[in-house]
Amino acid sequence: MDLQHNDFDRILFFEHARKTAEATHAKNPSDADNLTRWAGALLELSQFQNVQESKIMIQDAISKLEEVLVLKPKKHDALWCLGNAHTSHAFLTPDEEEAKEYFDTAAEYFKKAVAEEPGNDLYRKSLEVSAKAPELHVEIHRHGLGQQVTGAADGPSTSSGTMAAKKKKSSDLKYDIFGWIILAVGIFAWVGFGKSNVPPPPQQ
Repeated sequence: MDLQHNDFDRILFFEHARKTAEATHAKNPSDADNLTRWAGALLELSQFQNVQESKIMIQDAISKLEEVLVLKPKKHDALWCLGNAHTSHAFLTPDEEEAKEYFDTAAEYFKKAVAEEPGNDLYRKSLEVSAKAPELHVEIHRHGLGQQVTGAADGPSTSSGTMAAKKKKSSDLKYDIFGWIILAVGIFAWVGFGKSNVPPPPQQ
């Protein structure tokens, strides 16, 4: 995989954060903040995996966040992270009906997060965008981007300029959709890890 330098830095940071959270969890399994950070790191790392590995990481994050809600049912950042996890899973799911179930679940978690912290713009924006997510999912798969996202085999390739233009449009659409999720989770996770005084990853 050809990773840009920034992507590589992010992978290092979140892999280090994941390991730190795992070690902390071994000492204190009921630390809800740590479990939330661990899930956030998994969601970030899932973006750099193939589809199957990505889904496994997302499911792992979901199970950790559900564990958080057993400890603290009204923990708004965990509710919001669960919304993002289900949204990410939905976009990786080619079947429209199955994806819709994930989107509906995500919207419910976003609503709960907003209810717990109504003044949080990020939560409100996530809830707004989640209403458009099923439509965007259909659009992705209509443009053939679903094959790229889900790792399905592409059909016969053509060398025409329209295919290149279509591919660029699909790529732009992908970043429009995933951009807010990735940016939001990234900002949330960086701030969360900063507060927890996680040491920086080792320099190369």
